[in-house]
Amino acid sequence: MDQLIPIIAIVICIIAGAVALFFIKRNKNKEQTELSNAQITANEFINVKDIKDRFLYTRDGQIIMYIKINPISIDLFSDIEKEQICSSLTAELSSIRKPFKFLAVSRPVDISPLINEYTQLLSETNNQKQKELLRNEMMVMSNYAISGDVVERQFYIMIWDKYHEHVEKDILKECREFVSKFESGNIRCEILKEQEIVRLCNLVNNPAYVGLEDGEFGKTIAAIYRN
Repeated sequence: MDQLIPIIAIVICIIAGAVALFFIKRNKNKEQTELSNAQITANEFINVKDIKDRFLYTRDGQIIMYIKINPISIDLFSDIEKEQICSSLTAELSSIRKPFKFLAVSRPVDISPLINEYTQLLSETNNQKQKELLRNEMMVMSNYAISGDVVERQFYIMIWDKYHEHVEKDILKECREFVSKFESGNIRCEILKEQEIVRLCNLVNNPAYVGLEDGEFGKTIAAIYRN
């Protein structure tokens, strides 16, 4: 019995050492994985190889184009007009046999045109009450924009194909056919260009992205208005 105690102690030490070694290796592998993920660039993460003109090229050999569908207010149409639009779009799109994706993306509302209009009115009026109302309205609108509570929905059609030589002409023709089908129902569309595609990628992959900046910066002087 006395001879078994040292052997049992040695076995227990070996097992404890093996367990400790296992956890050390696992933590090391985890750290290496986290470091590797941190080193992945944004383009690799979203599978974008390049964006040129109206085409997005992916790392897995695809070429993609996007069509933006300008929204319409169905509240302005009668029930008969709504049925006509639905019937027209159904008839036009039923002939499409190639798969496509419909994207609905939320983004903060661009209030800059409204703020600019209010600023112009504020500089032109001498009515103190009107100035106060305009300032309050500008403050409320700015708070909405900062909080991100007010968003607008934007709609896109995504068309793709396997990349090969001269494929740009074929996919561009498909996009134009899509546009013509929607415009036949009085719904305006546009094919996205390079800058718009970059903004869409940011909207899809970065929810905090506002997407209103054009990347150009200039010096500005804030205007202060007094009563």
